[in-house]
Amino acid sequence: MTNFLDPAILFFIFGVFAGLVKSNLEIPPQISRFLSLYLLMALGLKGGFALHKSGFTSGIALSLGLAVFLAIIIPIIGYWILRRKLSAFDAAAIAATYGSVSAVTFITATQYLDQFNIAYGGHMAAAMALMESPAIILAIVLANKARASMATDPATKQEPAGIAKILHESFTDGAQLLLLGSMAVALISGDSGQKLMAPFSIDLFKGMLAFFLLDMGLMASRNFKGLKVKPPITLLYAIGSPLSHALLALVLCKLIGLPLGNTILLMLLASSASYIAVPAVLRHALPEVNPALYMGMSLGITFPFNIILGIPLYTLIAKQFL
Repeated sequence: MTNFLDPAILFFIFGVFAGLVKSNLEIPPQISRFLSLYLLMALGLKGGFALHKSGFTSGIALSLGLAVFLAIIIPIIGYWILRRKLSAFDAAAIAATYGSVSAVTFITATQYLDQFNIAYGGHMAAAMALMESPAIILAIVLANKARASMATDPATKQEPAGIAKILHESFTDGAQLLLLGSMAVALISGDSGQKLMAPFSIDLFKGMLAFFLLDMGLMASRNFKGLKVKPPITLLYAIGSPLSHALLALVLCKLIGLPLGNTILLMLLASSASYIAVPAVLRHALPEVNPALYMGMSLGITFPFNIILGIPLYTLIAKQFL
């Protein structure tokens, strides 16, 4: 119940309401882009300063390794399930969307943990960055394989998306590069840098997050309309996959002995779905798929569920299980 009283969450709910009643309230795209970049920069700085204090340990390496493993196994499982009811291209696109991560969900979760004094490692921001690309690469490989098997006529054969190009786009994406660059700046500048940047990266953070979630609420409401025409398997997957992915992450974290805060964040990362980075790549790499399919699922169902209910639910489950 406390999560509903958080101003940032209330602004998200307000944004959904404003969209549903067809208000003309909107956030200009340039402002929305600035807010997303600010949040990533502030998150990178926070993670880098924390990593500067803790140093790089075997436990951190284990967390990062588990994050990458989840980013690989989740889209593989998702594709295997979805391929039974959908085309190879649709299954690959959705698997990539749900195999990747939502930075805003992660940022909101860190605020929730800070509110309840649940400690977590600064390196978890790096874990989020590492989980962004594997699902995209797997989707491109699967789509290229499907194209090769379907192209019996050389005249209709499509040129497969190059892995080298996709790798370059994934790892040089501006948002991800800003996150990693901010972590590097914080690592280098250390305690003195933290004091200088505190008014920017700490004092303003909550208000900026609330403003951005207002915009996300407006965007989510626009995706509700198209949910009625989605195949049943996609709706079931959008509801069931966050829970199953979070539980998979919980079990693996328990096996290797990760602390509570890091476990909760890995559960959130595993349960989230990308609605920025992956769609940007898939529009070019999988033109056979209508973006409304995976955008409607991630923004219309999974993102609101995780923001409003998922964060406190996964926290409660992790506390009981660990």
